Amino acid sequence: MAAKTQSHLLVAAFDFGTTYSGYAFSFRNNQLKVHANQSWYSGGKLVSLKTPTSVLLNQDGEFDSFGFEAEDNYASKAEDDEHEGWRLFRRFKMVLHNNKELSRATTVEDIEGNSHQALPIFSMAIKFLQKHLLQAVAKQTVGVLEEDICYVITVPAIWDDNAKEFMRMAVEEAGLDETRVTLALEPEAASIWCETLDVDTMAALAETGTQYMVIDLGGGTADISIQEKKQGGTLKEIHQPSGGPWGGIYVDANYLKFLEHIFGEKAITALKSEEMTDYFDVIREFETKKRTFTKQTKGKLMFKISATTKKLSEKFTGQNLEQKIGSLGYGDSVIVKGGDKLRVEPGIVRTWFDGPINNLVNHVKSLLKEPKLRAVQTVVLVGGFGESTYVQERLRDELPDKRLIVPADAGLAVLKGAVRFGHNPAIITSRVMKYTYGVDADVVYDKKIHSEDKKYYDKDDGKWWVQNCFTVFVRVNEDVPVDHQKSRGYNPIGYRSITPIYRTTAENPMYVTDPGCELLGTLVTELPRDIPLSELHYETTFMFGGTELVVKKRVEKTDDEQILKLNCLK
Repeated sequence: MAAKTQSHLLVAAFDFGTTYSGYAFSFRNNQLKVHANQSWYSGGKLVSLKTPTSVLLNQDGEFDSFGFEAEDNYASKAEDDEHEGWRLFRRFKMVLHNNKELSRATTVEDIEGNSHQALPIFSMAIKFLQKHLLQAVAKQTVGVLEEDICYVITVPAIWDDNAKEFMRMAVEEAGLDETRVTLALEPEAASIWCETLDVDTMAALAETGTQYMVIDLGGGTADISIQEKKQGGTLKEIHQPSGGPWGGIYVDANYLKFLEHIFGEKAITALKSEEMTDYFDVIREFETKKRTFTKQTKGKLMFKISATTKKLSEKFTGQNLEQKIGSLGYGDSVIVKGGDKLRVEPGIVRTWFDGPINNLVNHVKSLLKEPKLRAVQTVVLVGGFGESTYVQERLRDELPDKRLIVPADAGLAVLKGAVRFGHNPAIITSRVMKYTYGVDADVVYDKKIHSEDKKYYDKDDGKWWVQNCFTVFVRVNEDVPVDHQKSRGYNPIGYRSITPIYRTTAENPMYVTDPGCELLGTLVTELPRDIPLSELHYETTFMFGGTELVVKKRVEKTDDEQILKLNCLK
């Protein structure tokens, strides 16, 4: 449900990423002056405008720290062999991607592979970001109360309804007031921010009718949205969101596989568990290299691998490292330098990138071939992995007839755009439905469309009926205004009714039992028990087109209206 922002002094956004997280905010009277946190530190040094999405629990299972601090604290304890019972969780957001079985019992694994209930980990992260934000706001001005703030949480546009509900639940567990929280779709937020940037970017996107693609390429996923600029500066989505698991963490995984091949799997496992500081240094240094690597890179790339890695390799393999690398057949392509560095030919480095990037490029090309997207001439690339020079070069090469725009601080575009969206959610006027939504209903039998074997006779009204018919509220690929409402009246047969909601990617489903139809969730309606059932006609209204599916109920006799929670979790 969208929060009402107009009455709030300040809008704050949390960008909860797979690899990194951060926050930003701006005041109502100066909305475009967005403050992003400038002080994420590691080892006393300023490292990043965002901090790792990492949560550390102490031996009692309580929250200890978040981000660089969490990783550094755990590494320090591990090196002193004092980490028993402490648990570090990294990159846990991906558990929500394409997970049809999400529930309160969904688990995530810590760095040692032990499971823990996911919901508390997510809520701890949100609570930490909120606390850090409030401290930052207090440094800017005095007199801002927590209830003066409207919060925006960014989520991938390709996320399912159940993942959004899971984040809503985490927000509630973190103690935020749900009525002051709205969800923003990440590529939409990025496109909103791009309109405020330099003259060239604004000119490319400003003309009414301009259609452009936004690729939010983060650590975990590529999240793609296609927008059209409307009269008055608003935006209309013209294609349902799409994308896949093609983010930067898959390049990291390929790099780690390479290290395991070079040094031995046991050596890298030991590095993770016994020399954690060195392990994090290796990972963080690769993050920088990942962004600066280019197609034009000719000489070997230098990677810090720490002297410990070499020692562990020789300990577990019983081989001199130089001899081991020689036996792998790399020749001069991979060389150990000075005991703590690895020099690698650029051709090998490219192979780490090409899997996820090829998937992205193929998907983007297939989208742009669709007839209704032929007018798309501009591609906007944002997100942390979008800052990679190699990714940008590949996209320019593969899409030579399109203009590629990469805004400055591409990794913060989503965050800053989410703040602007919080001030003005109406900037997005319509979205394209990913599913056909509807309810299970009995309808009068029609021999032209219904199967003979599905009909039944009702002796009370003397008619033939059909059960399990899919009554459509909105259809897949339908262009739906953000305020689109579909209402249906009910004469209740009990004070508590349960309405199952179904969805499918089919445009014209006949029955809720058709292949591909799935039960999305259920609505529970509680009616006032001090009024006779015969007088309790009520109306259920579905509001489509927002960042979330919202359902409200209104009892006609009392005019009482309330938002119903659609339970999508297993």
